[in-house]
Amino acid sequence: MSKPYHNLDLAGQVAVVTGAARGIGRATVALLHGRGARIVATDRADSVAALASDSIATLSGDAGDEEVARRTMALAMERFGRLDILVNNAGRTLNLPIEDTSVADFDAILAVNARGNFVHAREAMKVMTQGGAIVTVASVSSMVAFATQAAYASSKGAIAQLMRVIAIEGGPRGIRSNAVAPGVIETDIMEGVIEGDGRAMLRSFGEQHPIGRIGQPQEVAEAIAFLASPAASFITGAMLMVDGGWTAQ
Repeated sequence: MSKPYHNLDLAGQVAVVTGAARGIGRATVALLHGRGARIVATDRADSVAALASDSIATLSGDAGDEEVARRTMALAMERFGRLDILVNNAGRTLNLPIEDTSVADFDAILAVNARGNFVHAREAMKVMTQGGAIVTVASVSSMVAFATQAAYASSKGAIAQLMRVIAIEGGPRGIRSNAVAPGVIETDIMEGVIEGDGRAMLRSFGEQHPIGRIGQPQEVAEAIAFLASPAASFITGAMLMVDGGWTAQ
């Protein structure tokens, strides 16, 4: 039987995943690797080193630092000889009313979420000589507004537009650019942001999703893997909502 034209196989491809130490990033590393990709996994947390293997290289550093972005792409080329996929996943959140948000607060969130996406995409495009796929992890906050998210929503709106610009500029070079927009996902993103059990707080939003629950990191990883794969070969400049129907209501 001949191999289907549309497939999710990533054998022979090389991917960079930022924010890979936990949550959506870690689930994405596991899924892409399971489908045959070799990976460069990065995170500001040193614990990302636990993912290292013959086919997974790791690097610790701040996603908003352009030198880290350069080192990341250089590592992909040195270890694996090419780059086909970039998953721009690293991100931070902040929940403060706008009047309580300082310039330093605002800049810190934009530095990771917006500038981090920009410098990694820029450096990835320099070495994607055979085309490729860039997948941005945006948010429902890219599309709709919530109180206390002045910095976070601004950063996620920025990367949604950056994704579209990359699609336009990258298209003639065979580089596709898309984004996933998760709803509330059960991760550790609220750790250190609120007092108490951050996961329990996230689960409390379940009934606000028409599907009746919050999402899991693996469910977002599946959407990322699809957009990175040959199955999405004619999709670029798109935002895929992975939000349990949140933005449909």
